[in-house]
Order: sequence, then structure tokens, then C-alpha cells
Amino acid sequence: MLRSGRLFCVLVLPVFILPACSPKIEYDLVIRNGTIYDGSGAAPITGEVAINADTIAAIGKLNDARGKQEIDARGMAVAPGFINMLSWATISLIEDGRSQSDICQGVTLEVFGEGWSMGPLNDKMKKEEKEQQGDIKFEIEWTTLSEYLDYLVKRGISPNIASFVGATTVRIHEIGFENRPPTPEELERMKALVRQAMAEGALGVGSSLIYAPAFYAKTDELIELCKVAAEYRGTYISHIRSEGNRLLESVDELITIAREANIPAEIYHLKAAGRSNWGKMDAVIAKVESARAQGLRVTADMYTYTAGATGLDASMPPWVQEGGYKEWVRRLQDAAIRKRVIKEMTAPTDEWENLFLHAGPENVLLVGFKSDSLKPLTGKSLADVAKMRGSTPPETAIDLVIQDGSRVEAVYFLMSEENVKKQIALPWVSFDSDAPSQAPEGVFLKSSTHPRAYGNFARLLGKYVRDEKVISLEEAIRKLTSLPATNLGIARRGSLQTGYFADVVIFDPAKIQDHATVESPQQYATGVIHVFVNGTQVLKDGEHTGAMPGRVVRGRGVTQKTGLAKY
Repeated sequence: MLRSGRLFCVLVLPVFILPACSPKIEYDLVIRNGTIYDGSGAAPITGEVAINADTIAAIGKLNDARGKQEIDARGMAVAPGFINMLSWATISLIEDGRSQSDICQGVTLEVFGEGWSMGPLNDKMKKEEKEQQGDIKFEIEWTTLSEYLDYLVKRGISPNIASFVGATTVRIHEIGFENRPPTPEELERMKALVRQAMAEGALGVGSSLIYAPAFYAKTDELIELCKVAAEYRGTYISHIRSEGNRLLESVDELITIAREANIPAEIYHLKAAGRSNWGKMDAVIAKVESARAQGLRVTADMYTYTAGATGLDASMPPWVQEGGYKEWVRRLQDAAIRKRVIKEMTAPTDEWENLFLHAGPENVLLVGFKSDSLKPLTGKSLADVAKMRGSTPPETAIDLVIQDGSRVEAVYFLMSEENVKKQIALPWVSFDSDAPSQAPEGVFLKSSTHPRAYGNFARLLGKYVRDEKVISLEEAIRKLTSLPATNLGIARRGSLQTGYFADVVIFDPAKIQDHATVESPQQYATGVIHVFVNGTQVLKDGEHTGAMPGRVVRGRGVTQKTGLAKY
């Protein structure tokens, strides 16, 4: 009996000892106890996210995990990094690669290319770009769009970057600022430029059709460019021809381009601009949803404000801007032409997008001047400056464009809060800042900006999700992450999944808040605690680490056509 008893002990003891001795799996980083939103829109789970190098290694209840670095995210949301569908950080990242105003909101991917892209360029375009540079000065050390993206990464940037190729840019490359259609030969060269950009990883073709010279492009020209992008599984994305008086017709044009070119299409910063047009939003939604029901992939993005921002060029007819800035100013100095421009600025029209009338001069805030002598006017309304000068608002707008050597940056109050909430609730709408990513320091303090540069994404999660409950938190995160990633065809980003790149944001849903206002826009949002880009921490306890692990994210057509994927 004794012998058998001893044998029993020998046999069973290992059964109890082995689990206790099981080695823990070591990872570079383990984020513990967080409320994990994977980006799909599904309900969150509580658990761990493990990261090795630049990749998500495991997700779930990882009791056997140990991290070289560990973060306790108890009470925090853990989500994929946010995607900014329309960023103007093209120049701000040259000045400061930290991208602080967006990183502080959890943005890990900046997407460029609203009509203008940073390539392809020719020598004349480079010369004109140098002449038009404002507060930020830089050498143009690239020619193609791909070279520009690589240039940023080489300099060092915190977020990932991607870009559409601009329809405006390829038009200027071959036609300049002339108001005419391309010749067959010019169109073929434009298509070749799009083909090169797509082969090198552009996401598709972007247009901005209210501005000269993009305004001069007809629908058939855009269809031909988009057919090339479609060969590379790209997308057409557009600041449509009108967001105001011809809003419905402009949505029809986008849908026509999508159908004829057999390409997905997205509306940049969806809006109904001008009080008389606010009631059109329901019809816009119906048009998009009808197209989607017919099998077209039509989507949109938006910012979370009732004011937009652009230049004073959007207050003047496109015909006067033909030939570029120098020709525009030359015409404005002609008394007869000046009189005609003022008449057209103050007359309702469906022929061009007149933001001067949509907003009214008291609702046009001047925020960006090139000339130091005019910078004291920053933050004043066009109406106020006109009164100061003893002039009319149209005359003042013309004088400022001439005096400043630029189009003069301005904020326009155009939209309704009711429509903003209606758009946020649409399942096919993602989000953009339509702004640079900067910091309240150095050269950035020489000009003002729109508060969306500092608050767009935090405003969604604080004001519209937590406070007003327009949509759920899991739905908001889906619309910030997997929705835009899917629309763009980006591989291994936009979701918390094993094998995906470790772009991760940890934030406090109860405290996330925007602080930027129109009066004081350069204020960081708060409530985002930690941010990782490609597995490297760029925000720690709400403070930027200085790390710059950002990479170029290239379109899906690269692998299809060339096999040169570089994600």
C-alpha cells in the first residue's frame, strides 16, 4: 500500500505543478485591462493588446503575457489609430514632423491630395511654389509625389502619410492655369502622370472643383483621369463643383464619374453651404444612398464644425483667376475688371461657388496673411476690416489679395448644426480636419487657423459622442478607423487585429475634449493619453515623446501592378 501510495503521488503531482511552472510569453509591449474597440463597430471587450516591434501580436485575455513595457489602461478606450481623410499637413510636417495637434487627438495617418498634391511637379511649378511660400520656407527637393512622401519620412515624421494625386496638379503640369480643355496629346500626358503616381502608390485621383484652375476641367476630363486610377484599384475623391447653389447637380457629377470610370468615389468634407441650401442635405443623402444601392461605392468625409476655411479666391469668380496668381492680381488692378468682379461677388449666381455671399462679410474671418504688414488684421472679420479702411467688403477683399501677395486664408461660417449631426450619423461618412497639423509655437504663431486643426477628432468623441450621443463610441471609432481604411484599400491598418500594424490610441472617453475655439484656435485637445505609430510610442501621458516612426502608406494598386507594396 505504501509503495502504491508513493506511486500515486509521483504520478499526480506533475498535473498540478506544470500549469504553475508554465512560462509567460514575453512581448515588447502589453497594454493591460483596457476597453478594446477593434474598429469594426462591435461592442468592446476588456483585455490586453500585445505588440512586438511594429505589429499587433495578440489581443484578448492574455493572462500568460508579460511585456518588456506594460501600460495599465484600466478605464481607458484602446482603439486603432485614427485616420485623417483630408489633411493639409503637407507643409506643416516639413516645418515640424511631430504633427502635434493631430497626434494629441489620436491621429496616426494623414491623407493628402485635395486637388493639389505635392507632385508631380515641373520646373515652372517649383518656381511658382517657391514664390508663393508663406511663413514656412523650404527647398523643393522632389519632383514626383512618391519622392515627396519619401522626403518627409527621411526628414522624420510622427504619423504615417498617404496621398491622392491631384487632378489640379496634373492639369497645371500640362496646361498651366488656362481656361480650356486639354488637347488629346495633353490629356494623354496627364493620364501618364496619373499612371506613374498610381504605380508608385497614390491612393487615387483627388479634385477640388470650386477653385481655378480645377474649375476649368470638364466632367469628361475627370472621367479619363479616373479610368487610369481605376486600373490600379484607386478611388476618386472630390471637393465637388458646388456645395451650395448647385449642390445636387455636383453630387450627380461625382456619381457620373464613379459610374463611367468604374471607380469608388468619395465626397470631401460633405456639407450644404449657405443658409438657402441647408435644406438640400436630405436630397444629397438620398442620391448617395441610391447610388450605393445600385452597387456604386460612394462615401463621404466631414469635419465637425459649421465653419469652413479656404482663401479669398473662393469669394471671387474663377474667370478672373485664369493664369494663376500674377494674372489674377493684374486683372484686379484694372478698373473695369475690378468693377465687374465686385458686381459678380455681390450678385447671386449658380455659375460659380460664391462663398462671399454664402457666408456674408461679417462671417468671413481673416486668419492667414503672407505679408507681415497685414498680420495685425489676423482674427478680424472682412466686414470689420472694410469698416476700418472706410471701404466696402468686396473692395477690401480685392485689396487684401493684391497687397498680401497671396489668396489670404479665411474662415467662412456656412453650415447648420442640424446638418452636422445628421451627417455624423450616416454610416458611410468618415472624418477629416481639412487643416494642417501644427503646434502653438514658433512659426505657427505667425498666423491663425481654424479650430479644426486642433480639435476636430476630439470634438467628435467629446461633444457629439459622449455629451450629445449622436452615435455610439464604437460606431465613432469605426468611422475613424476601419471605414476609411477600407475605403482607401489600405492593408493591415485601421483595425486592432493580430498581424496588423500597431497604430494604437489609448484615450479616456469621459475626459476627451477639444479646447480650440474660433477666437483662440491654437489649443491642444486633451484626453488622449498614449499613442503608438508602428509600435513606437509618440504620445506618453499626453506629452509628445519626440519619436518619428511615420511611414509612407501606399495604395492597393501598387501590389496589383508592380508588386512594390510599401506599407
